[in-house]
Amino acid sequence: MSDYFSHARREIAPHLPAKIDQFLDVGCGNGTTSAFIRHLHPEVRWAGGVELFAEAAEKARSVLDEVWCGDLEATPFETEIAPASLDAILCLDVLEHLVDPWTVVKRLSPLLAEDGRLIISIPNIRNWKFIRKLFFNGDFHYRDAGLLDRTHLRFFVRETAIELAEAGGLKVAYSGNAHPWKALDMRNILSHISGHGLDDLMIKQFVIVATPKQIG
Repeated sequence: MSDYFSHARREIAPHLPAKIDQFLDVGCGNGTTSAFIRHLHPEVRWAGGVELFAEAAEKARSVLDEVWCGDLEATPFETEIAPASLDAILCLDVLEHLVDPWTVVKRLSPLLAEDGRLIISIPNIRNWKFIRKLFFNGDFHYRDAGLLDRTHLRFFVRETAIELAEAGGLKVAYSGNAHPWKALDMRNILSHISGHGLDDLMIKQFVIVATPKQIG
């Protein structure tokens, strides 16, 4: 668990808004990813986080201006954040652990500024390795980490991950591979040969970016 908390999610950098004044890191761990964002965006005026584990939350307080510690689904953090005030909300490998992630997204969505971004990363249950083990071996055994992490309560493919991101009235602007393949990676070659038709079988983790719907 400590390794997970100490790992900055640098792959989200291309999906962040050009300017960030305020952001919320849901499932912030010890604040490593938030510290990375503050390094990229020194203009940040306020940053908050929500974290289940007390030890990690305490460490995150050295990076974040406000940290709510406790069960995300039972913590009314949104009552202390002004509507339409956040430029970015991060939900990185968080929503699949919740009983009702759709309601959490509905709570988060009104907090986004007009040009804000909800950035979600979520495992892809359609990955071919999982399908192979399930189909040929009947393997649906939970593990300490990975797609079948024993704390995962919900499972998603691209379509349902998009539906989740849009549950609060936002519109998905991007969905794709959270960890893009290098040019000579066989998965990248197969992706191009298939016209991206095999992508959803090879992607392990999606990144979904959703924004408020533009009016007019």
